[in-house]
Amino acid sequence: MTRLVAPRGQHADRGAVMPLAEFHDWWEERARVGRFAVERIPFSALHSWHFDTITGNLAHTSGRFFTVEGLQVRDGGIDTWSQPIINQPEIGILGIVVKEFGGVLHCLMQAKMEPGNANTLQLSPTVQATRSNYTQVHRGNRTRYLEHFVGAGRGQVVVDVLQSEQGAWFWHKRNRNIVVQVTGDVEPHEDYCWLTLAQIRELMRIDNLVNMDARTVLSCMPFDLPGSTDAEAGTGAGDEFRDALVRSHQVRSGGVSSAGAILSWFTEAKTRCDWTARLIPLGDVADWKRTDEQIADREDRHFRIIAVSVQAATREVPGWNQPLLHPRGEGHAVFAVRPIDGVLHVLVQARAEFGNMDLVEMAPTVHLLPGAAAAGDVEPFGSAVLASAGARSRFDTLLSEEGGRFYHALTRYQIVEVGADVPTEVPPNYCWMTVRQIMDLMRHGHYLNIEARSLLACLHSLC
Repeated sequence: MTRLVAPRGQHADRGAVMPLAEFHDWWEERARVGRFAVERIPFSALHSWHFDTITGNLAHTSGRFFTVEGLQVRDGGIDTWSQPIINQPEIGILGIVVKEFGGVLHCLMQAKMEPGNANTLQLSPTVQATRSNYTQVHRGNRTRYLEHFVGAGRGQVVVDVLQSEQGAWFWHKRNRNIVVQVTGDVEPHEDYCWLTLAQIRELMRIDNLVNMDARTVLSCMPFDLPGSTDAEAGTGAGDEFRDALVRSHQVRSGGVSSAGAILSWFTEAKTRCDWTARLIPLGDVADWKRTDEQIADREDRHFRIIAVSVQAATREVPGWNQPLLHPRGEGHAVFAVRPIDGVLHVLVQARAEFGNMDLVEMAPTVHLLPGAAAAGDVEPFGSAVLASAGARSRFDTLLSEEGGRFYHALTRYQIVEVGADVPTEVPPNYCWMTVRQIMDLMRHGHYLNIEARSLLACLHSLC
């Protein structure tokens, strides 16, 4: 696999085509000229969407895009609870074009409007499109730069892997995370710009700027720190945390667990899961109610399904309407990290989410969905981790989840350095791993869930 070289140092603008000050001016201009509007509407005002008279499923008249159906969860063969879930079986493309300018790698990024974004415009991959969109089922404009990812003329493939999305809200949802490197001229459209990895990682610290789709692709990118080898990694930059993080990126041995032990731990976690899940008609979901304005659980604790009307002059279609999943409150996702024998380790958990294709994926140390966080739910071991003596927050930013299907879905992402009072011996569903061990798993799909991949991208920003 091709490995890209990631810049180091505190000067994000070094070798950049566009300095960050100029980027922020460009960003404000894109927001000003965008002419965006999102308005909640009753279900009766949805055009080209309907509730099926037999199943109650909410679907598009084309039979494409996605449907809102029901999910039934069972424990030991006994029905336990049900909920609505988004079923989008087609595989979309999340792709970033990369190119070197003056020996410095740049990513072609997009200022993209999504109807569910809390701040409307967010920094997105070069291509972020469902199959229905890029095959122009909507009869709108073509997807820009798609030719770099499909067909004979595409660029050199650096990454190409299927990854899951939110298993609590999607049924078996996957997207193609792909990075291609080009050498020829690629003229950026006015809604696109070239940014270095260092600049994007700097922007990751700004609330709700780098979107979820960009974060997942960035997390999949294989890279080495310049001048680093196993012998040279972390040779002493004067920052103990950063030195431990560099070693964790580069050292391929010396972790608490071997690669084989990690895979065995993960397989064992899957065998312990007695839960099963299946799709059911939306009309058969128990303890949820449908009104003219929303579908919600009777206790108003979890998410809602709503409808919106959208106007966006910069999108392939300037206006449309659609359903969205609207969570309550904010989620919380935390990676606990600590140096062990001079190498930074990340504490991940094996977590079941009932919409995942393989049910169990690796998740953050603490992973609370918006409904759970609003209700005050806790994860006992995760809470103890956050209470560690001398715990220090290394990253803390509020970031948005997928704005094309979720309305104002916000998660607080944290990386917390914990002390030695958090032991290396942890409960069976947790495992300490180095960053390199996690990155090696990213060559394949269905290991890390979307929140863990977002945190991995955030962790890269601390190098």
